[in-house]
Amino acid sequence: MDISSTGLRVLRQIAESGSFTAAAIRLGYTQSAVSRQAAVLERSAGTALFERRPDGVRLTPAGLTLLRHARTILDCLTAAERDLTGTVPRTELVRLGLFLSAGAAILPLSLTRLAATDPQITVTTTEGTTPSLVRALRAGSIDLAVLTSRPPHRPLDGESPHLHVETVMDTELVVAVPSTGEFAGRTEVHVDELIDAPWIAARASNAEPLLGVWPGLPGRPDIVHCARDWLTKLQLVAGGFGVTTVPSRLSPVLPPGVSLLHVEGAPPEIRRVLVARLPGRPTPAITAVTRAIASTT
Repeated sequence: MDISSTGLRVLRQIAESGSFTAAAIRLGYTQSAVSRQAAVLERSAGTALFERRPDGVRLTPAGLTLLRHARTILDCLTAAERDLTGTVPRTELVRLGLFLSAGAAILPLSLTRLAATDPQITVTTTEGTTPSLVRALRAGSIDLAVLTSRPPHRPLDGESPHLHVETVMDTELVVAVPSTGEFAGRTEVHVDELIDAPWIAARASNAEPLLGVWPGLPGRPDIVHCARDWLTKLQLVAGGFGVTTVPSRLSPVLPPGVSLLHVEGAPPEIRRVLVARLPGRPTPAITAVTRAIASTT
């Protein structure tokens, strides 16, 4: 096979992004350029590497096989570049991905503890939804991911081999409401009282459910504000402009004017926080970062 490093980078980015369009944006290419690279890869491999689906692009088994080798090849090229330029890394790098609310609740304390125990490790971070971070792990764009799942806690994806997953904590989903107004002074709310509530929510992607609306809400939610950023959502709640769902672990970082209510009349919504990585023996740096994250519970 005659495959260029550019082709391998395109393969990795398509695997991470889940579409040719998103891969092109992240790489700074045109979509047609990405499509051409994908076609060249498939011709060189002699088999289909990409499965075009209504919800995006997935790698075929052959594509996943090539992706595993692509990670190794691209890492070797990066190492060769360092050797040729004489650039010696002074720290061990761990690329960490986090789901959208983990940055406020988990990241700062984890990094503080890591700095005290393993100052030679540098952590870079990126936010994303659990599906996008799983793709990034598979693509080799991140080394470790803090993810979330809901019962019945199925495998994070259907790919093989399965990711190595450790449970960090279970946390209850609650509703954030203004501290003044109709819910003032309360600690609980019945799910029926939330039917007509003004919701602050957003859809992470077309394939994912609304983030910010109670999952068991009986009826169509009245969404008055759309926002993905948790700080924006909570400041809108504090201003009395609506309600939203949050994990109870966010309670230490709530802005003034926000209260958390447990929902009655519906099954509890438990969210599990996970740390995931590719299978195999982890590096000491990845082990140290995992330990720092687990110590925040």
